[in-house]
Amino acid sequence: MEANRLESKEAREIDYWRTMPSESPESEDVGTLLNKITDAPNLLECLARFGNVFPEGAEVLELGAGQGWASCLLKRMHPKARFTVSDISEYAVASIHKWEHIFQVKAEKTFACKSYEIPSGDAAFDVIFAFASAHHFGAHRKTLAEIKRVLKPGGQCLYLHEPCCRRWIYKAAHRRVNRTRDTVPEDVIVFPKLVAIAKEAGLEVEFIFTPTLNKRLPFEFLYYFAMRKIPFLQQLLPCTGCFRFVRPA
Repeated sequence: MEANRLESKEAREIDYWRTMPSESPESEDVGTLLNKITDAPNLLECLARFGNVFPEGAEVLELGAGQGWASCLLKRMHPKARFTVSDISEYAVASIHKWEHIFQVKAEKTFACKSYEIPSGDAAFDVIFAFASAHHFGAHRKTLAEIKRVLKPGGQCLYLHEPCCRRWIYKAAHRRVNRTRDTVPEDVIVFPKLVAIAKEAGLEVEFIFTPTLNKRLPFEFLYYFAMRKIPFLQQLLPCTGCFRFVRPA
């Protein structure tokens, strides 16, 4: 039953990038491009928490990249790093040429894959990252085991800008995110559980709350502003956060 649900969810996510008029490879919708790029301040704010993430010549993999705009932006900022861009949907990564043109870069490799079936050899990457997409990875245990496999010893994986909460409030948080966006199934990461899964997989793990204010509706802005001013609320209520997983050297 659980496997069937996961397969159905993944099929919807794959097809979304084919059938959604504003997201399909044929789309030239300028509004959609602008909407994506306004997420860049959140990406950069989260990355800044972790210092120099992309050393010169680093092999980098983006999981759940969608059209790959984040990798193209980061390739522009770190031209000597080598970027591999992946998403579960071939129809999503088929649009990366739009972002390569905008940022005047070229990703080294692109492919479609599930987060727990990465078509790369062992110890292939220095850095793996996912921006606001890891909550779509339904099979977290298998995904983190696969991430450990493809990370080089000492390499790190970052889950950035993820909706997170504690177990007691998960059902309410899950209802809210699926009420606000029903095109694909949404989820919220129960962060203590994911931390425990990562440790079981043999990864070192760090979790931090990141109550960003960029691109928030008025009520959301006030909510996350309060989160910043009263940090203990982050421990109680849903909040965006980041994870860093490190494969021991």
